[in-house]
Amino acid sequence: MIHTYQIEGLTVQTGDVICTMNGKPDILPGEFWRLVGRLVPGDVDHVVMYVGPGGRCVEAGSRGVITFEVPGEHWDTERMARERGLLFDTFYGVASPLDGLELSAEEEERLRHAVTEYALAQVGKFYNLNFLNAETDQSFYCSQLIYKAYQQVGINLNTGLAMEQLPGTNEIVYPQEIWEGCPHRLAEAGRRLEESRAQSQPQVPDPSL
Repeated sequence: MIHTYQIEGLTVQTGDVICTMNGKPDILPGEFWRLVGRLVPGDVDHVVMYVGPGGRCVEAGSRGVITFEVPGEHWDTERMARERGLLFDTFYGVASPLDGLELSAEEEERLRHAVTEYALAQVGKFYNLNFLNAETDQSFYCSQLIYKAYQQVGINLNTGLAMEQLPGTNEIVYPQEIWEGCPHRLAEAGRRLEESRAQSQPQVPDPSL
């Protein structure tokens, strides 16, 4: 059975990837996590898999691979923080790696179950501090867990994104490349950030005028 749930006005289904930005501007611990997020390329700093039923999710974080519950239909990071190892983040949007593949309903359900079963089977494993080793299944960082789950069904979410002037960092699977490499939907916080960035970009004069 494919579960569905509403978070911040967006519908998520079993196997979808919840994408967040580290930090929450109105609380002090959130500011700490916002600074941590600057070490990661892009706006998306963390990813979580929705599994269901209800608000159940699985993620790899400071406590290793865990499950936790989203309370209600809002990403209430303060209420979830203790369960998630004091991680404070802001809901950015939802990425759906299976969207647009023109799968039959039966095949889509099979793949959604396969990726969530893989992710749930890793619960209890430690956090992977060796970000360059995304192929291990002994420990996991957040985007590696998503990458490995989808690798089991033939979908490669490592697009080769790298940090400039740091050789080998293309081996890291970044949360941002999962966002960019899949069909995705912005939440309100993500939309505001993108609109703010667009407004701050200098206008280039049209040479034809």
